[in-house]
Amino acid sequence: MGNKIRTTILLAVMTALIIWIGQIFGGRRGMIIALLFAAGMNFFSYWFSDKIVLKMYRAKEVSPGQAPEVYEMVRTLSGHAGLPMPKVFVIPKEAPNAFATGRNPGHAVVAVTQGLLNIMDRDEVMGVLAHELAHVKNRDILIGSIAATMAGAIMVLASMARFSAIFGGRDGGDSRGGGGIGLIAMSILAPFAAMIIQMAISRSREYLADATGAGFAGNPQGLARALEKLGRYSEKIPMDANPSTAHMFIVNPLSGRSLMGLFSTHPPLAERIARLQGSPRPPGRVSKSGEDRRLAEGKAFWDRLSGN
Repeated sequence: MGNKIRTTILLAVMTALIIWIGQIFGGRRGMIIALLFAAGMNFFSYWFSDKIVLKMYRAKEVSPGQAPEVYEMVRTLSGHAGLPMPKVFVIPKEAPNAFATGRNPGHAVVAVTQGLLNIMDRDEVMGVLAHELAHVKNRDILIGSIAATMAGAIMVLASMARFSAIFGGRDGGDSRGGGGIGLIAMSILAPFAAMIIQMAISRSREYLADATGAGFAGNPQGLARALEKLGRYSEKIPMDANPSTAHMFIVNPLSGRSLMGLFSTHPPLAERIARLQGSPRPPGRVSKSGEDRRLAEGKAFWDRLSGN
């Protein structure tokens, strides 16, 4: 319940950001336009985001005859979770990863890469699939899509406000937003705030999905071992992923790229593994052996922000 309340508050803050930007940019009319803009983007995301992301990664639906083991695992776990049987897709990529999508449990999709199936044993695949079905059960797909869409709306509106201030689209002396300087400051700070909120929401839901998925699988060790492997292989076999979809995957496909791990939508893998194993602290590093201490401290800061 605390996790749900925290998520609701964070989404409310993001909505307030959209309203604030719209009001500064265009007063009452701008606020209404911003709300309509966000509502339109959320509607589109709710109905079509699953089709878009599956096409983006060239995922192919598989039948029980084509992938009998995976299909049976998903069927078993769906029964444990009390969910309808989702569609099963395989992504033709060697980088190991997985995600779930779909607007509700009745239209859910679970997708895994071919690379994940190649390196994982049965218990590990079960752990990964259970994690993804936990996202379906907890409605994290919808929550994540709304958060990502709202963050995108804030960034678009902030860019419009910045160009308006630079090219004189508004009266530079308008006191509501502090004139052009206020608009420019807002257009820089608001997207950063939206990014932080989106990251906090995503990280909080990842912890919840780990715990819920371990319950579905009946054993947290399979998922813990899978996360260890994913941490190692994600650096050796990089995934060509769109940053806008990174939050959907079980591990961040961008985590091995410079400082992208610092601004990650996922909690540190070592912390997730420690929680699954019941350890008081992470058993060791999962990321690069030469990772800078400041980067690790930055990750811990974002983790604390998610309330975990």
